[in-house]
Amino acid sequence: MPTIRWDSKLASVAGKQAPRIEKAFGYTTVGDLLRHYPRRYVDKGKLSDLGRLVVDEHVTVIAQVLSAEQRTYSDRRTGRQAYRLEVVVATDDHELMLTFFDKKKHIADWRRSNIEPGAHGVFSGKVGRFRNRWQLTNPQTQLFGDEQDDGLDRARDSWERQPSLLTLYPATATVQSWQLQRVIGLALDLVEDIPEPLPPSVRLAHGLLSSAQALQWIHRPDSRVEQEAAERTLRFEEAFVTQTVLARRRAELARLPAQARSGVAGGLLDRFDERLPFALTAGQRDVSEDILTDLAGGHPMHRLLQGEVGSGKTVVALRAMLRVVDSGGQAALLAPTEVLAQQHHRSITTMLGDLAAGGMLGGAEGSTQVALLTGSSGAAARRSALLDAASGVAGIVIGTHALLEEQVQFADLGLVVVDEQHRFGVEQRAALAAKAGESRPHVLVMTATPIPRTVAMTVFGDLETSTLAELPSGRAPIQSSVVPMRTQPTWLDRAWERVREEVEKGHQAYVVCPRVDPEEKASENGVRLASVEQVAPLLAEGALAGLRVESLHGRMAPDRKDAVMRAFAEGEIDVLVATTVIEVGVDVGNATVMVVLDADRFGVSQLHQLRGRVGRGGHPGLCLLVTQAEQGTSALARLDAVAATTDGFELSRVDLEQRREGDVLGAAQSGSRSGLRLLSVLEHEDEIVAAREAALEVVGADPTLSQHPELAEAVRRLDESEQADYLEKA
Repeated sequence: MPTIRWDSKLASVAGKQAPRIEKAFGYTTVGDLLRHYPRRYVDKGKLSDLGRLVVDEHVTVIAQVLSAEQRTYSDRRTGRQAYRLEVVVATDDHELMLTFFDKKKHIADWRRSNIEPGAHGVFSGKVGRFRNRWQLTNPQTQLFGDEQDDGLDRARDSWERQPSLLTLYPATATVQSWQLQRVIGLALDLVEDIPEPLPPSVRLAHGLLSSAQALQWIHRPDSRVEQEAAERTLRFEEAFVTQTVLARRRAELARLPAQARSGVAGGLLDRFDERLPFALTAGQRDVSEDILTDLAGGHPMHRLLQGEVGSGKTVVALRAMLRVVDSGGQAALLAPTEVLAQQHHRSITTMLGDLAAGGMLGGAEGSTQVALLTGSSGAAARRSALLDAASGVAGIVIGTHALLEEQVQFADLGLVVVDEQHRFGVEQRAALAAKAGESRPHVLVMTATPIPRTVAMTVFGDLETSTLAELPSGRAPIQSSVVPMRTQPTWLDRAWERVREEVEKGHQAYVVCPRVDPEEKASENGVRLASVEQVAPLLAEGALAGLRVESLHGRMAPDRKDAVMRAFAEGEIDVLVATTVIEVGVDVGNATVMVVLDADRFGVSQLHQLRGRVGRGGHPGLCLLVTQAEQGTSALARLDAVAATTDGFELSRVDLEQRREGDVLGAAQSGSRSGLRLLSVLEHEDEIVAAREAALEVVGADPTLSQHPELAEAVRRLDESEQADYLEKA
């Protein structure tokens, strides 16, 4: 048989199954296949006795399929037709019912075609009782392939040939677990050049297995001890290679030249500080000092600034921009929406006063200008902004994606500030940074969505991270409550009463809807979601009659949106019915109450951001989360978690626990391939910290990895893969 190498084509071990495996999982080589780890293990020594079943007990049996019948039924939640496969299996002495539920016909048909009478396999799941029979619902299933006999003897022979722990692999409608087990087993027997990315010193220091041994034990463990040792090694390997990629990026950035921006005594920054009507928090002072020190260095700053909603990130960023302007350069602030860009422009020019009126009547001596450029800027405004940016007249240029256009040029771009970084991909950030020409600009990335420490280390390991956890004085507490419409429908009436009470006190309110147009298609379960265009007139004519109610959403003309926001900020509107265009950057201190309709349609971080729009002016805030979600659902649990705390870092962990790393690191964008296989950024903090320290040491001693060729190859593959984009875009 020809030599099978780690990088050999998948077909060399999978044969005719290779196209199906590649289509299902994206694997193209034998090495890819060997990184397809088991989802679960069944202990051969603990097969269950069907004569002693207990409800809710987890059982594993080897049995033969006696019958399999597919039925249809109406799904209570969606009202659509769904499918139920009822299977009867038997051991020597007992029978057991297996029930599989599927919403889609093609999956139900696939399952029915594979679970044929006469087939043998291992079935594992939780025991229940239905119509006086023992039942497993949606059990995990491992069928034995090509076993064509009428009894259980041959199936038992096949069972005896299995390892002590039977592996159950992630499978699809076209590739079954037992098929993967066979081709992976063949690959393990034939491949000899398994790479060892961990340097011997790292492996020894952390008591890890060789990669070859770890792969043998994760696919063919004889005990839980072997399985756990293999998982620990491969998990550390994942973390180490990822951290090595990030360590090299940081080292490369540190070697690049950048113009030092040291500022001048008595410049814009000093004059701005003298005028501040409030004292910076200790956190703002410390973070600002770190940023100003970075700007004065000869290498590009690459820093992530994260902070709670309302923690004062904008002031910190503005101080950095003024330092750059004082040094003869320009700063660009990239915002994801026009509303946010306009809000930044309005608040920054207000804070600067005559310091933002350079060359204008009434402008302070040595002042600058602040330009605004968005996709909908009028022709005259656009020409003016482009000229001010290109000539250097505008020391600060604020804009949306329009800043990325080719015709936008700067005289001397020294600092790029990216607000709400998760809205922008790496290509967009790089396009703006490229406008600095030969010299690399300093980069400050901001987010108001707090990130757990382990996520920051895994996703943003090539950035220095600063955190603002302290809220400025004057921020009032926000009370949050869930309004469950299914069990307490009258509470919504009380919600509108609370809005009216706050308005009567002289305050203002937001009502947030997930949709703009009532004609937009219904959600998956057939429910029509609240829309701005429907809710605003209903409230104005009904529950909030007599109040000044206005609408705001992204489909409105930019001038109209800006006019509405100005009117709301000036107190000319009592209740603003809006979509999530108000999610970030909107700062109206007089707003004290927010009602979020169909709140279960928003994510945890989004709700936290929305809630941060109230309680900003020293008055207590109230956020009411209205939902049709049923009791016991994850959607309602998510809302209860949001209502229970205003700690963004705690909520970020709740969000990550529900979404898992796949969404955070981008796996959802690339089909079934996940950025991380064994490593959990929430559960394995110790491994991430240890791997980070080891990677920094290795890269520090050997920046090019010339002494570690197999590590260098693993780093190259990761750098060129989609996962490299996950690390940038997450």
